[in-house]
Amino acid sequence: MPQALRAGFPTWWQTWGQGRKQALMLHCSLARTGVWQGIAGHLATCLTMTGFDLPGHGRSGDWNGEQDYHALCTAIGASFLDQPKHLIGHSFGATVALRLAIEQPQQVESLTLIEPVFFAAAKGSDAFEAHETEFESFGNALERDDKESAARVFAEVWGTGVKWERLSPEMQSYLVDRIELIPAAIPAIYEDNAGMLGPGCIESITCPTMLIAGGRSPAIIHTIHEKLARRIPHVTHAVISDAAHMAPVTHPGEVARCIRSFIAV
Repeated sequence: MPQALRAGFPTWWQTWGQGRKQALMLHCSLARTGVWQGIAGHLATCLTMTGFDLPGHGRSGDWNGEQDYHALCTAIGASFLDQPKHLIGHSFGATVALRLAIEQPQQVESLTLIEPVFFAAAKGSDAFEAHETEFESFGNALERDDKESAARVFAEVWGTGVKWERLSPEMQSYLVDRIELIPAAIPAIYEDNAGMLGPGCIESITCPTMLIAGGRSPAIIHTIHEKLARRIPHVTHAVISDAAHMAPVTHPGEVARCIRSFIAV
């Protein structure tokens, strides 16, 4: 479980499995790479998987607020692509995986996107407007510097379904301490400052792609998937009917089966 500079940033990572094929795992916001442990256990005999803690998460260094957050995460991810690998990303991590597939196509064997929160792709839809209304209290809480209320709202919409009051004090503190990393992603996932929605960008993805969604996930996720699927050339879908947004944590076996079938390992 090494730690070293990656793209000039102090980054901690870990590896699971001993399979012939290589995979890079990109976790969601306010988590850490250990959230892949369940899925990795199901795929350990067929994949060698590497996951790293995003900046400001887990054991990686703190983000200084000066660099573009999404660009930094992408650069760190690219540093692990020393050979073609299967990319597996969840939520925010899936938006980084999508960017890597666009910018480093020769290094990506396949792309598994588990509920990418690429809200820019859904702009103009009813689902986007509904999400903005639902999440308005999050922004209001941050404006008044009420980090705990903001973390509570975030966990209710994008968490595992466990009520805030039932989370351990350690987990609550972890979320509160990092809640300001959520707006750090806005330029990329809401405003598309990387230009991923530009003409021909998503269409340039050359590898097979799978979109995985939970049947009980927010409506905007399904809209994002629909918008992306119209533009990604080689795409398949999987839905885990009784799962919500945190399927990699709550339904690791089902997610692993989807991945195993998709990349034929």
